Amino acid sequence: MIKNYFKTAFRNLWRNKNFTIINVSGLAVGIAVCLVIFLIIQFELSFDNFHSKKDRIYRIITEQQNEDGARPTSGVPYPLPRALHNDFPSMVSTAIYSDRDDQIIVPDETNTRSFKKFKEASGVFFAEPSFFAIFDFPLLAGEYESLKDPNNALLTKATAERYFGDWRLAMGKTIKRNNNQLLKITGILADVPDNTDLQIKILGSYATLKEQHAGNADDWQSVASNHGCYVLLPEGVTAAAMNTQLAVFTKKYKKEDADRSRQLVQPLSDVHFNAAIGNYIGRRVSRELINTLWMIAAFILLIACVNFINLATAQAFSRAKEVAVRKVMGSSRQQLRFQFYSETAVITLSAIVLSIFLVLPGLPYISSILGLPLSLSFIKNPVILLFLSLTAVVVILLAGFYPALVLSRFNPVTALKSKVAAGRTKGISLRRGLVVFQFVVAQALITGTIIIVKQMDYFRNYAIGFDKDAIVNIDFPGDSTGRAKLDFLKNKLLSVDGVKSASFSFASPADDGNWSSNFRFDNADKETDWNANLKWADADYLKTYSIPLVAGRNLNPSDTAKEFLVNETLVKRLGITDPQQAINKEIVLWDEMKFPIVGVTRDFNAMSLREGLVPVLITSVKNFYGTAGIKLDTKDINGTLKNVEAIWNETYPDFVYEQKFLDEKIGNFYAQENRLSQLFKLFAALAIFLSCLGLYGLASFMAVQKTKEVGIRKVLGATVNNIIFLFTKEFLLLIGIAFLVAAPLAYYFMQDWLQDFVYRVNISWWVIALAGFIAITVAMLTISFKAIKAAVANPVKSLRTE
Repeated sequence: MIKNYFKTAFRNLWRNKNFTIINVSGLAVGIAVCLVIFLIIQFELSFDNFHSKKDRIYRIITEQQNEDGARPTSGVPYPLPRALHNDFPSMVSTAIYSDRDDQIIVPDETNTRSFKKFKEASGVFFAEPSFFAIFDFPLLAGEYESLKDPNNALLTKATAERYFGDWRLAMGKTIKRNNNQLLKITGILADVPDNTDLQIKILGSYATLKEQHAGNADDWQSVASNHGCYVLLPEGVTAAAMNTQLAVFTKKYKKEDADRSRQLVQPLSDVHFNAAIGNYIGRRVSRELINTLWMIAAFILLIACVNFINLATAQAFSRAKEVAVRKVMGSSRQQLRFQFYSETAVITLSAIVLSIFLVLPGLPYISSILGLPLSLSFIKNPVILLFLSLTAVVVILLAGFYPALVLSRFNPVTALKSKVAAGRTKGISLRRGLVVFQFVVAQALITGTIIIVKQMDYFRNYAIGFDKDAIVNIDFPGDSTGRAKLDFLKNKLLSVDGVKSASFSFASPADDGNWSSNFRFDNADKETDWNANLKWADADYLKTYSIPLVAGRNLNPSDTAKEFLVNETLVKRLGITDPQQAINKEIVLWDEMKFPIVGVTRDFNAMSLREGLVPVLITSVKNFYGTAGIKLDTKDINGTLKNVEAIWNETYPDFVYEQKFLDEKIGNFYAQENRLSQLFKLFAALAIFLSCLGLYGLASFMAVQKTKEVGIRKVLGATVNNIIFLFTKEFLLLIGIAFLVAAPLAYYFMQDWLQDFVYRVNISWWVIALAGFIAITVAMLTISFKAIKAAVANPVKSLRTE
C-alpha cells in the first residue's frame, strides 16, 4: 500500500515537472540556509563545553565604578590570585596572564649564529599548574607540575612542529621570548580544539613573570585586562554565594577606595558571548546575534514552505477530478492525505539531498567570510543527520498539512462536474496572506542589509580626529636593547624617500590595547572618580598622526615624562571651559609623575565608534614604547615599505618584521559587523530569490488558469499593457501590504541594533523606501516574464485550449 502511495507520488511529480523543480529548488535553498546557520550556531554554542567541570568553572572579573557607571574588565589586581590561594584553600584557582605579538627565537643547536624567528600575534599564556585541575587540555609528553618552576613552558603539538619540525624533538629545548626571556620546553600539549577561547600555543609558568610583576605584587589598585584569574567552585557553591564572599575578601585586602571596584565571578559559558568584557580570541559574538540567526533560518525555511503551500494549493484545483475519482473508488480522507503527504515527503527528501550538494561547495566561502572552521562531516558531526531528519519532519508536516487538507475536502460530485474554481475558494485568501508574509521577511532583510552597509560606510568615512591613511605601525623590541636603537632607527627612517615622519609610542591613537588610570589635578586631595586613557608617545606623535593642538604647545623631546598633553574632553571633565586655562596646571599620576599640562589637543576617537570620546592624557615614557608609526607619501608606498623593511631587518635582525596599516587596524574594530553585513546580503538575496521563485510559480499557474480569459479579452480589444496589468495588479497590492508591515518592523529592530554604537546613522525614509522599491522591481521582473508571454500569445490558440 505504502509502495503504491510513493509510486503514485513520483508519477504526479513527474507529470508536473516545472512545479516539482520549483518546489525542490525552493526547499533546497531554504534547507541549505538552515543547515549553514545550524553549523554556525552549533560551533559558537560549543565553546569550552568539552571541559568536564565546565559548570563549576568561573572567571573572576573586576567591575570598576566611576561617575560614568560600572565598567567590567577581565583583569584582576596582581596580588588577588595569591590571596585567593590563602583564603580559599578548598577552592582551586589559577592566575592566568595572556600576551600578544610575542617574538619567539628558536636557536639552531648545530650553528650558534643560525636561528628561526616567529611572531605569535596571540596564544601565549602564563599559568600555574592548577590551571590543568580546572581545564581539560591533555598532555602528550612531560608533566603539568613543571609549571611550578620559572622559565618552563609547554608547547602545543602544532607549535612544537612549527618550531622544531618534529614535536618529539622539542622536549628539553630552549626558546627565547621577546629577546630577553629563556623558556625551557618541559611538556607538549595536544592541539587545542577550535571551539575554545583559550587558543594556547605556548603556556609558560606563571612564576616566570615574578620579576616582571614585582612592582605590582602588592598593588590592589592596578588592574590589567590581560592578567586574570579562573576558579573552580566547590560542589554546591553558587555564583551568588561566591560573589558575597568575594565582597568581604576584597574589603579585607583593599583598604583604599574599596567601593570603587569589586570582584565578581563570570560563568565559563558566558565568556565567549560577553562582548563588554571580552575573551582571549577577540571575536565578538553575542547571544542576540545567535538568536537573530535562528530567527533568519526559521523565516527563510518558512518562505520556502510557503512557496510549496502556495503552488500545491494552486495546483489543487487542476487535481480536483483526480481526487473525486479516488473518493468514488473508495479512498478515505485519511488515505488521500497520506497520498499528498507522500508527495511532500518525496519533494522534501529530494530537496535535502540537493541542499547538501549546495552547502558542500558554498561552505568554504561562508567559512572565509566568518573566519570559522565550518565543515559538513556526518562522521565527525552526526548531529547534522539528526538536524536534517528533524528539518525533514517539520517541512513535511508544515508544507504538506494545508494542501493535503484542501485536496481531501473536495466534494466528488462538484469536482466531477468541474465546478471547483480557484477564485471561489477560501484558499485564495491564504495564498495572498502567505505571499505577504514572504515579502515581509524579504523586505525586512533588505532593509536591515542596507542599514548595516550604511553604518559600515559611516564608520569608514567618519572623521575620527586624526590621520589614519598611509600610516603603518611596526612593532619593535620593547626591551632596553631594542629601545637603545630608537634614535638610530628614526634617523634612518627619515632618510628614506617617501617617509614623511615617524613616531614611537605604546600604541596608535586608536587601539584595542589601552592603559587607563585616574589622577589628581591641580593639588586636589582626591583622585578623579573617572579614568583617563593614557598614551605613551614621543614628541613626533601629533605630527605623524596629524592631531592638532587647540591650546598650548607640543611635548618637548624627552625619554621620560616631564609634561602632559590632554584632550578637550579631559579639560571639560575637569570643569574648565577655556582650554587655555588648563595650561601649566599640574597633574599627578600614580603619585610618581607630577608634571604640568603644556598643551590641549583637539578631541579624537581613542577607541572604536561603539564608544564615545574619552579623556586622554599623553606623555613621553620611552620604557613603554613598543610600536612605530610611520607616515608615508602615497606616490610609491610599496617601494618605500621595501626600504623601511630593509632598515628594520638591519636594525633588529632577530625580530620578525610585520607592518600593519592603521586604517586596516581600525577597520578590524568592526570585523563582526562587516561579517554580519556579508551574511545579511546573502540571506536577503536568498529571501528575495525564494519569494520570487514562488511568485514565478504562481504566475505560471495563473497564466494557465487565465488562458481562455486572456484570449477573450484580446479578442474584445485588450492591449498587451492591459493583460500585463491584469497579471501584476494583485501582486503589486500584496507586495505593497508587505511593505507596510515590514517597514515598522525593520525600523524597530535595526534601531535597537544601532544602539550599540555611540556614533550611528539615522534611519532615513529613503532606506525603507529603497527596500520596498527593490522588492517590487525584482517581483515585477519575475511576474512580467510570464505576463508578457501570455499577453502576446495568439488568442485563437488560447480559446482552443478549453
